[in-house]
Amino acid sequence: MRSRFEIEYTLNTTTRVLFDRLSTPEGLSEWFADNVNVEGDIFTFFWGKTEARARLSYLKENKSVKFEWLDFNDTESNFFEFRIQTHELTGDTALIITDHAEKDEVEDAQELWNTQISYLRKVLGLPE
Repeated sequence: MRSRFEIEYTLNTTTRVLFDRLSTPEGLSEWFADNVNVEGDIFTFFWGKTEARARLSYLKENKSVKFEWLDFNDTESNFFEFRIQTHELTGDTALIITDHAEKDEVEDAQELWNTQISYLRKVLGLPE
């Protein structure tokens, strides 16, 4: 059984710039995967010699992007989602990631996201 987890990152950038990095093959290729191809609503992600396919199942402009992995049978935990939220008090832009991992692999999955977000910060020209 895979466990659901959420991580929030504060990224001081415009919503539009961030959304482009989360929702387009070009943007995702800059930080998330080595390369990303899209055909219709199917995104193919490449990491070295590994590839994985996901369906873009939900997109709300400048707010949310959800991908469903095509190689998982469990429809409850086969997705990852990016949500953009602006904090009312501070005006900061937050990226909230929802993902799933095996219970004993959640910490490793969170560390992987931390690494990926570090790449995203560099692409956006933000401090670590």
